[in-house]
Amino acid sequence: MTTSGDEAIAAAEERAASTRERNLPLWDDLPIPNDTANLREGQNLNDACLALLPLVGVWRGEGEIDYPTIDGPIKFAQQLTVAHDGRPFLFHEARSWLLNEDGSVLRPAARETGFWRPQEDDTLELLLTHSSGILELFYGKPRNQTSWELGTDAVIRTSTAKDVTGAQRLYGLINGDLGYVEERAMAGQEMQPHASALLRRVVG
Repeated sequence: MTTSGDEAIAAAEERAASTRERNLPLWDDLPIPNDTANLREGQNLNDACLALLPLVGVWRGEGEIDYPTIDGPIKFAQQLTVAHDGRPFLFHEARSWLLNEDGSVLRPAARETGFWRPQEDDTLELLLTHSSGILELFYGKPRNQTSWELGTDAVIRTSTAKDVTGAQRLYGLINGDLGYVEERAMAGQEMQPHASALLRRVVG
């Protein structure tokens, strides 16, 4: 193992010192396994999900949104939960809130929930439902062991939702943190950058 590999492992252990004992709140009266965002607890991660193992956890951080149709860039913060119950999929939930220039909370913002569904051919399915009335089906593949790229195959909108026609996302670990960038085609605009964030692990 190289020195850089030793340093990476040491850095990961240092980060885990404050997160390894934390997990999702549990409902002990359920007759089925609880979700876990901590690979040290709960059900074993299903082998089908091994390509997504680094994503499991709870992540928090900040980012920016920008688009030709808004007066941006606008700062936001986010908590992303990726958990499992031992079956061959991961649960995904993201909650965001907008920030003032001084970093104080302006108001709650986007919410999304869904599932990562890895397939035997290494294809990834990501199903997301947004509180804004949009449902998206992403397909993609791992780019390597620590990054994942996806694009929409289908977008369904309610009659009151924004005119979104497509999206692309790239997730990746950056020195142990989770970064992502998102492009969107909406409101008559071509596919272009919309959001980016860098999240640090707080559970797992």
